[in-house]
Amino acid sequence: MIRIAVVGSSSMDLVVTSAKRPMAGETVLGESFITVPGGKGANQAVAAARLGAEVSMVGCVGDDVYGEIILDNLKKNHVNTKYVEPVTGSASGTAHITLSEGDNSIIVVKGANDFITPEYVEKAKKVIEESDIVLVQQEIPEETVEYLADLCNMLQKRLLLNPAPARKLSEAVIQQASFLTPNEHEFEILFDGRDRTEVLTEYPNKLFITEGKNGVRYFDGHEEKVVPSFEVEAVDTTGAGDTFNAAFAVAVAEGKSIDESLLFANRAASISVTKLGAQGGMPQRVEVERGFEA
Repeated sequence: MIRIAVVGSSSMDLVVTSAKRPMAGETVLGESFITVPGGKGANQAVAAARLGAEVSMVGCVGDDVYGEIILDNLKKNHVNTKYVEPVTGSASGTAHITLSEGDNSIIVVKGANDFITPEYVEKAKKVIEESDIVLVQQEIPEETVEYLADLCNMLQKRLLLNPAPARKLSEAVIQQASFLTPNEHEFEILFDGRDRTEVLTEYPNKLFITEGKNGVRYFDGHEEKVVPSFEVEAVDTTGAGDTFNAAFAVAVAEGKSIDESLLFANRAASISVTKLGAQGGMPQRVEVERGFEA
């Protein structure tokens, strides 16, 4: 069984569905409301565990009811929580999600995730050292991402950096990351609107631009390629990117080729959008493999 360390955020997702997205100053009636565990780090940890990896989460929760629910949910999904600590006096992170018109809008309040410092990550150095691949996102402090990139480089561990939410990255961090997986919007922020093909050519087999239903675009050292997605009826796209990143990491760690890993990840992500909640539709390994058989 492959080992994956996920350094990242956890939160409680507060999800409302509505037929219409409100404009500034406008009030609309919602259709439903649920609270479910989420956060990009926790989502990726759960997704990787469901796909058969041995997963350790490195993160923080608040000393509140949400924190208890988040921890319990990770454990139920067979994620090692030895390195997830409650922070005294802090609220857990929350994500406020509006589902409308086939897509989502999200406001994240980081809460205890701000306490995932370089010093905190250093305490989890052993589990990182024992991992086949490390995942990180950007709902945690910038200096922690930079420290983790240095640490993985020093330990010669592959690092998958999912640059979401988008913010500028230093060239050093980009070089240290083994894989960088922005969506189209995040790509524009990371690379200042530069020509997509030009940038892809600079980072062969490292930079993967996720384009939703259009698939994933990358440069393999010889040509620009698009690995297609799978057509499904989308119910909730929240967590699709997290499922993709986790599945890609699992497949790469298992020794699959880049194209095979991207197809596996696209299939897992396509299944994840067919149910409500970031983690609600995240598939088990057998579901993804059954999809290829079909």
